Amino acid sequence: MKVILLQDVKSLGKKGEIVNVSDGYARNFVLPKKLGLEANTANLNDLKLQKANADKVAQERFEAAQELAALLETKEVVLKMKSGEGGRAFGSVSSKEIAVAAREQCGLELDKKKIQLPEAIKALGAYEVAVKLHTKVTGKLKVKVVEEN
Repeated sequence: MKVILLQDVKSLGKKGEIVNVSDGYARNFVLPKKLGLEANTANLNDLKLQKANADKVAQERFEAAQELAALLETKEVVLKMKSGEGGRAFGSVSSKEIAVAAREQCGLELDKKKIQLPEAIKALGAYEVAVKLHTKVTGKLKVKVVEEN
């Protein structure tokens, strides 16, 4: 019997796959536990529509991430820190501070977990910080650290 899986089933397949199982296994395990549906024409058409919708949503998210990456290229965030001799800052700039400053100064909602700092920013100056917006899209945000008066 052909079955469309509604959830990942160990040793059988992933969600959305069409698999061949024995009739007894389908009747006694897969169907009663709502792990899958019988692969008839109506269910196959529903699966095709769901996959098309998921592809469309994924494409829209990808395009939105590209637009946000282009917008990030034009923005600059200024952070003020106390510093000592030689432009060394007291403490360091965290991704949380960058996210808060981006929200206040540019109106951008960035998740602090998506801001990738290769190493902590501990000195005054201008930096480019990578922001992971999508699995395939990474934007660059300019961060300027200046001395607080």
